Amino acid sequence: MSNSRFRPSRRLWPVCAVLALAVAAAGCSSTGGRRAEEARAKAAAAGGSAVTTPRWKIAMVTHSGAGDAFWDTVRKGAEQAAAKDNITFLYSNDAQTQNQVQLVQAAIDQKVDGLLVTLAKGEAMADVLAKAKAAGIPVITINSGQDFSQKFGALTHIGQDESTAGQAAGTQLAARGRKNVLCVIHEQGNVGQEQRCSGARSNAGGSFQVLYVNGVDMPDARAAISAKLQADQSIDTVLTLSGSMAATGLQAVQDAHRQVELDTFDLGQQVVAGLKSGSVGFAVDQQPYLQGYEGVDLLWLYKSNLDMLGGGKPVETGPQILTKDDADALAEYVARGTR
Repeated sequence: MSNSRFRPSRRLWPVCAVLALAVAAAGCSSTGGRRAEEARAKAAAAGGSAVTTPRWKIAMVTHSGAGDAFWDTVRKGAEQAAAKDNITFLYSNDAQTQNQVQLVQAAIDQKVDGLLVTLAKGEAMADVLAKAKAAGIPVITINSGQDFSQKFGALTHIGQDESTAGQAAGTQLAARGRKNVLCVIHEQGNVGQEQRCSGARSNAGGSFQVLYVNGVDMPDARAAISAKLQADQSIDTVLTLSGSMAATGLQAVQDAHRQVELDTFDLGQQVVAGLKSGSVGFAVDQQPYLQGYEGVDLLWLYKSNLDMLGGGKPVETGPQILTKDDADALAEYVARGTR
């Protein structure tokens, strides 16, 4: 056998030349080359967005208090969707219902192109959302107020069904053999929190109690939970309804010097650390990042293509049950503020 290199016959040279030209042309096809560069240039010209639709303005108005990490996550999702969709995003919040109503009115007065609103206190938002509808502003409700969303003319609701989430928590409590649960409501009158506790009660079995605390005053809430645990030695589980209240609940358990399990709704760095160490049994997550991201993105889809998800029903982002098995993976995402 000869060791000389193979050289194509002169008869094949024209074929090779055609193939070479085809390969070169493929490098400038619609999936690369000049058109790809033009697409990147357009995105850069649009301020880094991935679309070239008009720069609409969308406002989000929530019932969040100051410094709530949960709502920071919602907001981060919304801001990242806004950057992608060439949206000017406006965020405002107030834990006082009347102040939230005024913030929604301010957004209407600014003639925003879309509105995302939470309905923690339901009926109180009816009149101002009627004004938004009269002004032709599309509204999507997020996080709380699913039962009021369609009634108030919203396009859809994005969040979790709180009764379903509560039932999922109750099923977990029963599976873990919890006998006497204390469910801590930190915002009296919040329909979603009532539904969480009620749903948990329906599936938990055993004894189930509700304790109302002041979620704005964490030291007071901590003292109230600790006092209840000391007064009733049969309580073996505390169920909190937010990540921040879970942290306070853990402190209260330590103050009471009791072997009590803490379970919670929602996440946070201390919740994830508790899942890892075993001081938190499980967390019911509603994926707040998705609520913000999908809220903005769905309004953009509606404005640009008249799209809507849900088929007349809420778009559910939860519940998702998370345990110690999920803690290591969750830590990275919680640290970057997206879980």
